[in-house]
Amino acid sequence: MEQAATAPHTPTPVEEEANTPANTQGIAVNEATDTGKRKSEDSGGAESSGRGKRRRGAGGKKHCPGERYVPPPQKRNPGVSFNQEHFKETSYYFEGGLRKVRSYYFDFKTYCKGRWVGKSLLDVFESEFRAESVEYYKQAAKEGRIRLNDTPVEDLSVVLRNNDLLRNTVHRHEPPVVGRPLEVLVDDGEVLVVDKPASIPVHPCGRFRHNTVIFILGKEQGISGLHTVHRLDRLTSGVLLFARTLETSKKLDQLVRDRQLEKEYVCRVEGEFPEDEVICEEPILVVSFKIGLCRVDPKGKECRTVFQRLSFNGKTSVVRCLPLTGRTHQIRVHLQYLGFPILNDPIYGSSAWGPHRGKGGMMGKSDEELLQALLEEHQSQESLHLLDIPDDGVGQKAEKKRSSVETDKSDCTSEPGNLSSQGHPTSVLTDCSPSSATVNEASRVCRDQNDNGTSLKEPKSHVPIESNGSQKDTTDSADTSDHLCSECKLVRPDPTEKELIMYLHALRYKGPDFEYSTRRPDWAREDWVEDD
Repeated sequence: MEQAATAPHTPTPVEEEANTPANTQGIAVNEATDTGKRKSEDSGGAESSGRGKRRRGAGGKKHCPGERYVPPPQKRNPGVSFNQEHFKETSYYFEGGLRKVRSYYFDFKTYCKGRWVGKSLLDVFESEFRAESVEYYKQAAKEGRIRLNDTPVEDLSVVLRNNDLLRNTVHRHEPPVVGRPLEVLVDDGEVLVVDKPASIPVHPCGRFRHNTVIFILGKEQGISGLHTVHRLDRLTSGVLLFARTLETSKKLDQLVRDRQLEKEYVCRVEGEFPEDEVICEEPILVVSFKIGLCRVDPKGKECRTVFQRLSFNGKTSVVRCLPLTGRTHQIRVHLQYLGFPILNDPIYGSSAWGPHRGKGGMMGKSDEELLQALLEEHQSQESLHLLDIPDDGVGQKAEKKRSSVETDKSDCTSEPGNLSSQGHPTSVLTDCSPSSATVNEASRVCRDQNDNGTSLKEPKSHVPIESNGSQKDTTDSADTSDHLCSECKLVRPDPTEKELIMYLHALRYKGPDFEYSTRRPDWAREDWVEDD
């Protein structure tokens, strides 16, 4: 669970229920409903025999006197989507070329996991929710921010039971992203195609909710009810497709499965890439689903990527990439294996892989040692957020200790721009694999359960734009502060371009009867030189 919040908060629809099937983040999904009838509707059937099966959650189990009652799980509402209720939770402001989110209160929910049954809430907080101290959770409980089955819990010694619904109200800080507006390339009623800037996730996941493509489209252009056809990693820019209808979504999904969707990427890599065409067919194995870490391994899945150098400026090369399969981080892993990692790749360009940085598959360490080395490297650089680690609190305390200046409580709002920091305390109630596979797979991991599927629209916002394409700074950047929120007491520097932009761009997507493309980014020019 993340950090807690303050004052009474009107519950939002269930947002992150880890133990129940979930629909796509910001994606309208239709599910079949149970239309089957009972075998016997005759009052003298099973009831009279006493041997009939009881329906789950129908009150069949009798409770001993004094035993705590646990209501049955809530029935999910299928076919839901993000709507204006969610978009209005908070607002954006622009500062220093960055899009920032004003901190806000938010409810994380989860049903009791099997391993928690029989343990006290205090035990669970101590063992699994390590982003905050036990003292923090005790105080949050006293203030009514932790609820069990919608009832405030003041005593954390309460023992958890199956189907318990936990809710934690948090004061949430989102990391800033680049301030460039989302450009809509095509919107013909069947598909919506946008040019996604680097640093912005596609849908809510981990620390990001409002600073995502789904929410930006909904808040600024009144677009909702989209079906995601594919996804791009947060640090990757370029062509991003959404289906407007379920029928179109199914057609495009089938094209993805049948490998009839051609993809072309462009990237800038370290060193002088060979002039001749290079084909890499090394199999790729997922090392950690948690952070989407992969590597070349004979036990991995078959892969094929075609590379062609476009230019070389004496230090780095621009390379055209044609992934013929769709494995997680395929382009990044293959380029690392070839010895030409993508510029600003925080994972596959890391020195944690050893002196050869994974070239030729050489690591010299186990997978566990590699994961630990990555964590330690980014902790030491205060850049743990670049790994896109889900919100489990691992390493969060260490990063806070090394973090920027801690302010006096009276100064919590003195630097509103720095409150939306990269390393805000996170919650264990959500998990997200940064897979580059189809969206249906990604959305099964990154979940949002909402009670209302209404799709609303409002007029497009008119946000002032700078000549360089960034949105202008806004003067009204007042933020809220919370006396329990540890992030409110930190002042963090804004992220650098190196932290926000990885030089990988989805240039073109082509199907049997369509083709969508963007212009090449500035860094792909032949005469481009990286700033020192």
